[in-house]
Amino acid sequence: MQKSASASSLGPGGLDLSQIFFKPVQNTSPPSPTKRHTKISVIGTGNVGMAIAQTILTQDLADELALVDAIPDKLRGEMLDLQHAAAFLPRTKILASTDYSVTVGSDLCIVTAGARQIAGESRLNLLQRNVAMFQGIIPPLAQYSPDMILMIVSNPVDVLTYVAWKLSGFPSNRVIGSGTNLDSSRFRFLIADHLDVNAQDVQAYIVGEHGDSSVALWSSISVGGVPVLSFLEKQQIPYEKDTLEKIHKAVVESAYEVISLKGYTSWAIGYSAANLARSILRDQRKIHPVSVLANGFYGIGDGDVFLSLPAQLGRGGVLGVTNVHLTDEEAQRLRNSAKTISEVQSQLGL
Repeated sequence: MQKSASASSLGPGGLDLSQIFFKPVQNTSPPSPTKRHTKISVIGTGNVGMAIAQTILTQDLADELALVDAIPDKLRGEMLDLQHAAAFLPRTKILASTDYSVTVGSDLCIVTAGARQIAGESRLNLLQRNVAMFQGIIPPLAQYSPDMILMIVSNPVDVLTYVAWKLSGFPSNRVIGSGTNLDSSRFRFLIADHLDVNAQDVQAYIVGEHGDSSVALWSSISVGGVPVLSFLEKQQIPYEKDTLEKIHKAVVESAYEVISLKGYTSWAIGYSAANLARSILRDQRKIHPVSVLANGFYGIGDGDVFLSLPAQLGRGGVLGVTNVHLTDEEAQRLRNSAKTISEVQSQLGL
């Protein structure tokens, strides 16, 4: 299944009207060879995948958007629904197919597909089913777009980013997971809410696993350039560690709350993934807490493990990891988080 037929062929006998509707301009030169044509592919058109696709379109991040899913009718319906909004959006060519060849030449592939947990199913069994699914997804993506950046959104994102890295054969800088980019946004929102400031003026990171063992980097939080904890100490303003822990707990539990209320999360992860896509494709070189190959950073060793660290992103993918100062407690918690992920990976047999 490909895109719907172009309306330019509605003339008699299938005549291409685009050739007669416009009068050619004389003495033209070809387009500049330096002009980039940007293509993004989204794999999986569930609630998360479509929220990402919709955000990519409204933010004008791609010249071409390819959608892939295993359910052809739903996939075509989603494609047509987006195409029908063409008059309200920046011009983007939208394709859809159950065949991965539609992704050929992508600059960025975003994978949201994943198996749903069955009642009573263990997390390990669910993970193994997702690994089996990735074995049918990642190799063809790598085949059709060997130079692309691969972004994993499917959960558990850290382990599946590792799986995607192994299956793709790509260098580690070109495989990232959405990681704690969204967790950090939630963190910034809660801090901003406490202080009654704009969340964009809050710099704060959640690192480690996208999950229960994540680590809040309280020591490096700043608001408007002012380090929060050291400011409170200098002003001799007491604060309770329990209060900080409650904020972090609220971050960890926030996704569960949204799921319990509306059945799934979609909009926030859509904005988060588009935010990462912008930094990568526009070579913004911004710092994002995303899941990267963590070996050698902050004392993390003992095998290959992907988890979230503050990383600089650009056209080459992961350009580097920021040397954020961690307290001894934060560093130990980060290493414990890496150990938690590594133990899960060891059960996969990859």
